[in-house]
Amino acid sequence: MAALLSSLRIQNLALVEELEWTLPRGAIAVTGETGSGKSIIIGALKLLLGERADKSLIRTGAESCMVEAVFTLDNVGELNAQLAENGLDPCEGNELILKRVFSLAGANRQFINCSATTLAVLKVTGDGLVDLHGPHDHQSLLSPVTQLGLLDAFAGTAPQLDEYEACYNLLNKLNAERDALTGGEGVLEREVELLKHQIAEIEGAAIQPGEEAPLLARYTTGTNARRLTELSTQILQQLEEADDAALTRLCEIQRTLHELEKIDPATAGIALTHAEAIGMLEDAARALQRYAQGLDIDAAELARIEERVSLFETLKRKYGGTLEAVAAFGESAAERLRKIESRGTELVRLGKEIEAANRALREAGQKLGKKRAAAAPKLAKDITSQLLDLGFKKSGFEIALAPLPKPGPFGLDGVEFLFSPNPGEPMKPLKAIASSGEISRVMLAVKTSLAAQDTIPLLVFDEIDANVGGEIAHAVGGKMKALGEAHQVICITHLPQVAAVAGAQFVVSKDVRDGR
Repeated sequence: MAALLSSLRIQNLALVEELEWTLPRGAIAVTGETGSGKSIIIGALKLLLGERADKSLIRTGAESCMVEAVFTLDNVGELNAQLAENGLDPCEGNELILKRVFSLAGANRQFINCSATTLAVLKVTGDGLVDLHGPHDHQSLLSPVTQLGLLDAFAGTAPQLDEYEACYNLLNKLNAERDALTGGEGVLEREVELLKHQIAEIEGAAIQPGEEAPLLARYTTGTNARRLTELSTQILQQLEEADDAALTRLCEIQRTLHELEKIDPATAGIALTHAEAIGMLEDAARALQRYAQGLDIDAAELARIEERVSLFETLKRKYGGTLEAVAAFGESAAERLRKIESRGTELVRLGKEIEAANRALREAGQKLGKKRAAAAPKLAKDITSQLLDLGFKKSGFEIALAPLPKPGPFGLDGVEFLFSPNPGEPMKPLKAIASSGEISRVMLAVKTSLAAQDTIPLLVFDEIDANVGGEIAHAVGGKMKALGEAHQVICITHLPQVAAVAGAQFVVSKDVRDGR
């Protein structure tokens, strides 16, 4: 299993003051009398999936409500990359934390791994982890895009889909290039003028590689030359004033060290070090003198440097944050100008490339479509078999593929899962089925057939066994058990036949304490 919900924490949501629930893997049964509060679990998960937060859900007497889920994942590499794109903290270890807080004061905040985020990002992250099935609930299988993805997973079309998507992206790129060259004459003329101005401005600057750093250093020195000269002169004066007395003392020390060395040759190194120190002081004085002389930058030279620094800053503001980016912009502008000025030739070239890309797209789309068409009846047959077990003795289920008006990002065809619960009734899309009991059992049949391909790790079924009993209830329980082998499954149920197959049992009860 790629991930599981390891814990769910709820504070002040509806009747629940405080709940910390640790969940195991596999199939989990949640039972309890009607009105005991089982639906609060579903409500908490909905909030973490981005559903609107209603202040009326806050427990009476409390100021705010909080729900938090911790997911343990086998591999966080891809998820961490997605989080980084949204500026969010990565997972610590293998744990992902989703959190939602809202209050009576109107504050509505959501977090991923303790980083504040938007409701949209929270929803996208949660949708990849949890699938809720119940009356009017979040059901990913109603989406044609999801249905197409499940059919592709069943059919094993990944190589064909990759080939098609590469062709689709190339065709879009070529069409965008052609559109940019076939704008109105007035628009192109204005663009040509702008490009010429930009190119001339960048080329006129004659930027040399590695020029900026030494120029800025020279500019900093020049603009601070007066103060640097004052400091250098002050140090030289101090050295000169102390020179005679200092040298006299140092020479006396040197003579004494020589006498010491004559008596004990082992002290020769000390005398040498002392002599080197005198030389270093003299070298420092000479270097400082040369430095002070080099500070003399004439006003004209300083003005030239200042003008060039200003030019660089202007170019970086207009064309990029660095001179390298400015140069790259200039090259791109020159290439664009070349294409516009020779657009007749460019349009002929693009026309041929677009024609070839269209052919390649059609061929890739047809290969993809053939593989889908071959797999669709097999998957529909498997789902129909699952539906028979769930009490739909004479129902119909089909997977319809129909050509799109124009090539889409996922192929030349669209897909629709169709279902007819009773003989004589027409096939309808799953989203058009009115009965929540029917749609829930259909979802269970589809989930069972596609358990190996479905990548969403947590499946939550909210009383999908409503209005069934007997052998059908046993069948529902069997499906739940099978799903629990590949997913973590939370099943809220009233049926003993369903609860009995779960690997873990949780009972929800309601008590009155201190009048509440």
